[in-house]
Amino acid sequence: MSEIKNRLLSEIARDIGRDWGPKMSFAARPYWAALCVLETINDKYYLDPAREIVARFLCNAGQWRGPIAREIKTELKQLANIK
Repeated sequence: MSEIKNRLLSEIARDIGRDWGPKMSFAARPYWAALCVLETINDKYYLDPAREIVARFLCNAGQWRGPIAREIKTELKQLANIK
């Protein structure tokens, strides 16, 4: 996956919820919930920039594994410009 798909963060969050679902880490869940209402990487969730929300989600999503997880994590990293 070398190109950014330009999806809304809420669309990505929907896919995360479908794949990770009820087994989602309690530490990642609040950041996922914030992603559910964000549209672009330039938005804010209250005072937190979407870029930070994405970074925090990724830091807490280590237990989420598999091909869909890898693809979405890569997409989020590209959107947030995280290496």
